[in-house]
Amino acid sequence: MMIKNNQRAGRPAFYTLLLTVLLCAFYSPFSLAQAELISDGGEAITQFAELIRWSGVITSFFIIIIAWFLLRLVHQFVARISSQFVQRRLMLQKVETIFQFFVYIATALAVFNLSLRVDDRVLALIGGTLAVSVGFAMKDLVASFIAGIMIMLDRPFQVGDRVTFDGQYGDIISIGLRSVRMNTLNDDIVTIPNNKFLSESTVSGNFGDLMMHVGIDFHIGLDQDVELAETIIHEAAASSRYIYNPKPITVIVSQQVLGSYLTVTLRLKAYVLDTRYEKKFETDINLRVLREFQRLGVKPPAVLHRSLDEIALQGGQSDES
Repeated sequence: MMIKNNQRAGRPAFYTLLLTVLLCAFYSPFSLAQAELISDGGEAITQFAELIRWSGVITSFFIIIIAWFLLRLVHQFVARISSQFVQRRLMLQKVETIFQFFVYIATALAVFNLSLRVDDRVLALIGGTLAVSVGFAMKDLVASFIAGIMIMLDRPFQVGDRVTFDGQYGDIISIGLRSVRMNTLNDDIVTIPNNKFLSESTVSGNFGDLMMHVGIDFHIGLDQDVELAETIIHEAAASSRYIYNPKPITVIVSQQVLGSYLTVTLRLKAYVLDTRYEKKFETDINLRVLREFQRLGVKPPAVLHRSLDEIALQGGQSDES
């Protein structure tokens, strides 16, 4: 057994030496220094191969599979519990995110210890590799990783928040080591690198709460009953089943130029009880208000002009004078 092992260990060096001899025999421009360089490169590859613990690599593969199944199992469990206990949904999603970070780190450490024979050479090799990676190819990944940690500490938003970022609007469904995933209102999954959040502004609609502010604009003509319109909008919001009653309902009245029309704009400011019902809340309010506007004769903006009788009357008065 000792002889066989020595023979196996000597095979890479033998193949490297054979390759060097062939190159020197057929290509005369190769100098002795070039041959030594090739030989040194083969020895470096051989030394690196000796640092790998192949049995540990196989074990690491199974550990990664187990970690993947564990994360999927926890995600399905949290989704099932969240559907039953809605009030605890955001807290459960936060716990799931923290658990994912621990699983990622533990799996990486286990794979490292099992796959490599740790000694001074390994530490020196890994240190040099990390230094080069941070400086060049891995700089974006490391930046995203650091940004992910800062997001967890600074908490500009949380899992479950309804966020506006870089023209995208939706719910944060996961915060990973490299990126943040957002589920838009069109049911699209948007993946955003973590380092993007360090230089761009993020708007959170609920910031860790279930309820969220919603603003809805209504436009009517200048000659319409503004007080009646305000009452209709207020009552429509107060009677909606999606309203969050502890928060106040406000209707702000202003004049605006909309296209070529001068309009009276009434902006409703209310709170929906859950971010998931935002669009249902807006639809419910709009249907109620438009139905009452039509029934009570509150009309939209229109171009206001004088009638022919008024013009003729004003013309006659100017002639008499």
